Amino acid sequence: GSHAMERSEASCFSAAFSCTFLASCLLFSAFNRQQRETYMDEAFHVPQAQAYCAGRFQQWDPMITTLPGLYLLSVGILKPTGWLFGWSESILCSTGILRFINLLFSIGNFYLLYLLFCRIHHKKAASGFQRILSTLTVAIFPTLYFFTFLYYTDTGSTFFTLFAYLMCLYGNHKTSAFLGFCGVMFRQTNIMWTVFCGGSVVAEKLSEGWKLELLKSKEKKNLPAQNIFSESVRIVRFLLGYFMSLKNFSSLILLIWPYITLVVIFTIFIVLNGGIVLGDRSSHEACLHFPQLFYFFSFSLFFSFPLIVTPGKFINFLHSVRIYFLRYTVLAIVSLFLVWKFTYAHKYLLADNRHYTFYVWRKIFKRHELVKYILVPVYIFAGWSFTDALKSKSVFWNLVYFICLFAVTVPQKLLEFRYFILPYIIYRLNIPMPSLLKLFLELIIYILVNAIAFYFFLNKPFHWPNSEEIQRFMW
Repeated sequence: GSHAMERSEASCFSAAFSCTFLASCLLFSAFNRQQRETYMDEAFHVPQAQAYCAGRFQQWDPMITTLPGLYLLSVGILKPTGWLFGWSESILCSTGILRFINLLFSIGNFYLLYLLFCRIHHKKAASGFQRILSTLTVAIFPTLYFFTFLYYTDTGSTFFTLFAYLMCLYGNHKTSAFLGFCGVMFRQTNIMWTVFCGGSVVAEKLSEGWKLELLKSKEKKNLPAQNIFSESVRIVRFLLGYFMSLKNFSSLILLIWPYITLVVIFTIFIVLNGGIVLGDRSSHEACLHFPQLFYFFSFSLFFSFPLIVTPGKFINFLHSVRIYFLRYTVLAIVSLFLVWKFTYAHKYLLADNRHYTFYVWRKIFKRHELVKYILVPVYIFAGWSFTDALKSKSVFWNLVYFICLFAVTVPQKLLEFRYFILPYIIYRLNIPMPSLLKLFLELIIYILVNAIAFYFFLNKPFHWPNSEEIQRFMW
């Protein structure tokens, strides 16, 4: 029976994979037909890759803020290929072929997502069909899938981060740290996912220790307190005790030294570089933009709506509010304060009407001065459902994840959906496996959102009054 199951899972996987690849190829050709010349940020990425292609490695565009991972890798793949087939340089590093590199990454992402779902949701916890549907859905996650067809850093950045996470889950920490380094070469904030990998290893060890601790206290007949404060104190006491033990501490260091090494090297880079961004610093100043967390929770609520929001869940939420009314009141007051004092609108967000975020901002937030405050209950519900979906994970895992989430989102001044891709995918991989019906709903929503985004980009170009160039709508 199990062999037949595995065979059917394999054929389902092949079918899903082939369909996605076919759709991607068709979209890829549509993009290259409609938009031959570079578009938006490609105007920086493509010439830079072409300079490397021509062997001009000392040439660097100061407007580029990320490290040269994408260009180095593109040239590393394309040069040998061109040499093999005898292609000329002008064809080899044309915009179309450079974009093709991302198509290769997206194939890799599909396979990595499948392996991650298999690793995190074991055979008993989920059917093969659920894992394949999940893979298919996340592989066409709208904000990620869109940038497969342009020469942007997102697809490669996601590829290396997911690959590093997979290796971490299999305990190959040296490989994981190396892949993490590749990820950082695509986007600097990916260093936090290296921290996450190292942290999740520590979290696993802590959970084992904590379980022993709870067993001990059970034997002593100490009933666990329900109070959030005493529980926190207990966890902090346990942590201090755990790390004070030299045996525990040294065994952890021996496990996670590759991650520590990478983080130290990266820190030295920041100090020498005088900041995390390269190049154009004026548009990327760091700030404490706390509402980014609220936007991220709302974004996650939207994209995992069919999985998370059921009538039962909503009733649970109201029930929770009734029981812990004081806690929620404090939370609401703090949230209102953060929205009041820390809402920033980046100049790009206000000026660039090619991005959907511009319309979200104008049509929702700019409606009225009070809108941003009225949305606080929505944020609280979104945050609650987000954390509720992760309650099967240990306290320590959650701690590590939320620290990394905070570090990746809050310092960014610009509201940009692309920054949410990785934290969302890691969340999506780790929530309990939803039912087939919910997965189908999720897939249908993603297909619809993608269809709308591609339709607008490809078929609804527009002009700015003062320029000849064609403008298009995008994420």
